[in-house]
Amino acid sequence: MAKIDIRRPHGKSLPEARAVVEKVATRMSEKLGTTGGWQGDAYTFSGSGVKGAITVSDTDVHVAVELGMMLSAVRGMVESEIRKKLDEHFA
Repeated sequence: MAKIDIRRPHGKSLPEARAVVEKVATRMSEKLGTTGGWQGDAYTFSGSGVKGAITVSDTDVHVAVELGMMLSAVRGMVESEIRKKLDEHFA
């Protein structure tokens, strides 16, 4: 299993950051078929070949993802897409 671990500071309030994560989670569900929900300040998700969590705090967002065998082959592309979305929403 390949792992992706990214932490990024943000300048949003906690409710604003959670709203962005909701938006990203909806898009992820559409693209990857994931399902998930909030457990405290962490949005946990899973789908075919992927599981992880997006945790928000007052100061940063932390994305931790585990990719199954099939998606491990495209780990670089998945990580690049995550970084791109973080830049779009939290830069």
